[in-house]
Amino acid sequence: MKQDFAPTAGSSLQEKPPVAPLRKLSIVGYGAGDAANNLAFTTATMFLLLYYTDVAGIGAAAAGTLLLVVRVFDAFADVLAGRIVDKTYHKKLGKFRPFIMFGSVPLLLLSVATFSIPQIGESGMLIWAYVSYTLLGLAYSFVNIPFGSLAGAMTQSSSERAKLASARTIGAVAVGSFLGIFIAPLMKGGENLQPLFTTLTIIFAVVGTGLYMFTVFTTKERVVREVPKVTLKQSLGTLKGNKPLLLLCISSFLFLTGQLAVGSIQIYYFRDVLHSLPLYAVMSIVQIVMTFGLAAMLPRLVAKFGKKRNYLAAAALMAVGGLVVFLAPASMVWLAFTGVLVSQLGVLLLSMVVWALEADTVEYGEWNTGVRSEGITYALFSFTRKTGQAVGGALAAYALAWGGYVSGGVAQSDHAILGIRAGAGLLPMVFSILALVIMLAYPLTDAKHKEIVHEITARRAVRLDAALAERDAQDKQQGPADPDSTGPEKPGTD
Repeated sequence: MKQDFAPTAGSSLQEKPPVAPLRKLSIVGYGAGDAANNLAFTTATMFLLLYYTDVAGIGAAAAGTLLLVVRVFDAFADVLAGRIVDKTYHKKLGKFRPFIMFGSVPLLLLSVATFSIPQIGESGMLIWAYVSYTLLGLAYSFVNIPFGSLAGAMTQSSSERAKLASARTIGAVAVGSFLGIFIAPLMKGGENLQPLFTTLTIIFAVVGTGLYMFTVFTTKERVVREVPKVTLKQSLGTLKGNKPLLLLCISSFLFLTGQLAVGSIQIYYFRDVLHSLPLYAVMSIVQIVMTFGLAAMLPRLVAKFGKKRNYLAAAALMAVGGLVVFLAPASMVWLAFTGVLVSQLGVLLLSMVVWALEADTVEYGEWNTGVRSEGITYALFSFTRKTGQAVGGALAAYALAWGGYVSGGVAQSDHAILGIRAGAGLLPMVFSILALVIMLAYPLTDAKHKEIVHEITARRAVRLDAALAERDAQDKQQGPADPDSTGPEKPGTD
């Protein structure tokens, strides 16, 4: 049931809902934040399994269990972070930017520690891996949840949110492409890679700090917030009955399972199946071109087809690409590479549009309850994505173990090759199809979201008029003001 709530202390009822488009600098600044995020996240996604198996010498099965356990813990950390974000508010910086400002340096330093396992015996190295990666995930939750929530607080316009979604995807892909073009080709053997990973993560810590600060000082929360500090009861209330959020979470869990499986094992596919590791760099270059092309086209694609249809098309592309990757003979490198690119196109398109969809579910929750709680909404969404990442990364490692993968750059058996093929093609195909089926039932169209935003704005105006009328009535009852007193402060004054 949709309810009307009276203004609370600290509310911003006196402000008009912003209608002006976002500044280009704010859009670029938001994209810089996800570039910084992915200096830690994409580095771990692309190379952590390889680092564990080929550099630290951790077995594939043990590494898979580690990824599963730690990433599930990360998912629960997201919920904790979302709850803390909801009940926090800073008068100058707002709800989200303080977490980015003060959490960025610990996050990036923990990324260094995760890729710098000392030689302290097999058990000691495994313990280090668990502890460092767990702390990295915890720190990432307290930066990424506020960062992801920030987009919904910057604007309520679908087209502007599409721009923010494009910007963050460009930031993420820029980092991933750099890693693919310049770092992945160096992964020929694991024996001399430790200095590379340590140096790389230290440089990323310095660059990432600068990018995060750029985000903090170029973005601003512009959406009216009537309840700055949200109680636990209010947070849970915004989730209750939010069917669009529930379906988006389930679909994202499935899609991320497939995406992380292929992301974790793709470098093995190029190196050990196709014997064409340099193609990883080529893929990253093509990915840059596709990203900028999609970013330019996304607002028009959303305007013409809607976010949901774009999501469904993206899942279909990933499924088709996965099927080609799984079935393509190693001798037909061009066909396998085409499958990889088709799958990546689907991943990129979905990665852009999904963030705009998540932001829409915030308004749906506010429409139902009268309380705006980006933190817990994004946290639940991120929880399901993190569990998908956990399952996907673990399945990739288990596929290696099932096939009998042997580290050290040796020739792999036919069964090991089959395991790599399954992780790189079959898993993303199956899970993207499941994600597509779930998303067919998603009810929140762009037209419906627009109606919801208009209704929220209208209700807010009614409550503002009522609050001002009540204040005027109280002033009349009090009679003429004392000449020596300043009188009650008028709305809109400082």
